Amino acid sequence: MDNFLFFIDRLSAWAGKSFAWCILILTGATSYEVFVRYVLRSPTAWAFDISYIMYGTLFMMAGGYCLSRNGHVRGDFIYRLWPPRMQATIELTLYFLFFFPGIAALIYGGYSYAAESYSYMPFGIDGPRGEISINSPIGVPVFPLKILLVVASSIMFLQGIAEAIRCVQCIKSGQWPARVHDVEELETQLTKQYQKELAEKEAKASEEKEKKEVVQ
Repeated sequence: MDNFLFFIDRLSAWAGKSFAWCILILTGATSYEVFVRYVLRSPTAWAFDISYIMYGTLFMMAGGYCLSRNGHVRGDFIYRLWPPRMQATIELTLYFLFFFPGIAALIYGGYSYAAESYSYMPFGIDGPRGEISINSPIGVPVFPLKILLVVASSIMFLQGIAEAIRCVQCIKSGQWPARVHDVEELETQLTKQYQKELAEKEAKASEEKEKKEVVQ
């Protein structure tokens, strides 16, 4: 089972990290637009389209990766006080109440949305297929972004299955199972360091107590 969960984690990570390169395209395009607009006084006709296409692609495809790393926002100031079994029970309930219905609806609706976008023929029967942007005169294709909506939602749904399985495992064992990690927040690192130091102090205090009892 762990191999299956790690496979889904790695798939989500691959998708997120691969499309993270969109930030370079977005940065380059925006920088170029600023230069030609304010220095050369010749703004481009595609800057707005590139900005929302790259930005949308980046964040949609990073959703599963963020979920696999337990990085989405939650009420940590309450959540962290609960024992693991309660955390897992609440999460599992919320997954089935909100996450899976919402993502399933997004996949279903997104498929129709993407199919309709691809069916357009803005250049006639003999021209290329696919919806183009109405925000610029050069007709930037926007149907790939709508297709990625379905792809990103499917990866999120698959990662949600992995997270639900982890919740079940935690309810059974009382401890959260291992997951693939590559980046951790500073707060998480400090918490682990504090727990380690606390465990070492408790172990040292226990040893000293045993020594005193032996001497007595």
